Amino acid sequence: MIDLLPSLNATLNATATILLLIGWRLVRTGRVEAHKKVMTAAVVVSALFLVSYLTYHSLGEEKRFAEQGILRIVYFIILATHIPLAGLMVPPILALLWFGYHDQIDRHRKLARITLPIWLYVSVTGVLIYLFLYLLWPPA
Repeated sequence: MIDLLPSLNATLNATATILLLIGWRLVRTGRVEAHKKVMTAAVVVSALFLVSYLTYHSLGEEKRFAEQGILRIVYFIILATHIPLAGLMVPPILALLWFGYHDQIDRHRKLARITLPIWLYVSVTGVLIYLFLYLLWPPA
């Protein structure tokens, strides 16, 4: 059962990416209430990812990227940016929720312009890390 968590994690990351893009599109077209619902769903999906990720890494077997050469360099560049950005995203995401639900729209917009691209990067690179480790170049 624990072996299914990496696939679940990648699915949750991909789902968050899609929700973020839909939420961005909704707010750009003036559908604020729909935007709130979709972005709340993105936060919930990301929180589920975090629980699943922490569960896997506390109970599962650690995977190491075994490839050498340029692939290894690319993998570690992605990983080295993904991990700290993922950790740093929690406070601004919570602040965005607070600002949005308390009608502090100017503060919400200003923070979202910085947070959204980073959150998207973290979600997409999470899927890439899964692909590198589990599908494309799994350890022998």
